[in-house]
Amino acid sequence: MKRTWKDISVPLRDSMVQWPGDPVCRIERVRKMEQGDMCNLTHLSMSVHTGTHMDAPRHFLPDGITMEKMPMEPVIGRCRVIEFEVEDQITADDLKKLRLLSGQRLLFKTRNSARSWTMKEFDKDFISIRSDAAQVLADLKIMTVGVDYMSIGGYGKDVVETHQIMLGAGIWVIEGLNLSEIKPGYYDLICLPVKIEGADGAPCRAVLR
Repeated sequence: MKRTWKDISVPLRDSMVQWPGDPVCRIERVRKMEQGDMCNLTHLSMSVHTGTHMDAPRHFLPDGITMEKMPMEPVIGRCRVIEFEVEDQITADDLKKLRLLSGQRLLFKTRNSARSWTMKEFDKDFISIRSDAAQVLADLKIMTVGVDYMSIGGYGKDVVETHQIMLGAGIWVIEGLNLSEIKPGYYDLICLPVKIEGADGAPCRAVLR
């Protein structure tokens, strides 16, 4: 049977939900063939942390490396999708129940995929990773972690600590995935961020097979 790629990215839309206080996503066609222009041309303005995106260490570490210096290995290769049925945050105890291996690429599926992305307003109660769980991932030397809403850290809880622990440990972070149609298991992952020089993050397109 031919294996097909499944897109787990969130479409960019004008005025789409963003992290509170971040620039609003603006997508506008500034040249229109139907109005006599020789081509169509779209203008895009947004934070690099809009929709499906990656964090570079520079996002929360003053001397962290920037997006264009990211190696390809963390975002191309075998990954494991793990589903958590939790109501608040993923904790160290949740992770210790699993058989995690050093160097793995992990994508965490929670209720966010089915719930948070359907909401018109920012979901302040999304499932995130608690700082003690972040430390477990750091200690295990996990290579990549992806989550199914806008941040690995919660809104108003552990957001700084979780980012600093994971990015400081060299974990590459993918945020803003939609895993609603993905079952737990092992997949091939390709997730390529835009190569923006000096940036603390970048939008990306992520697919699984």
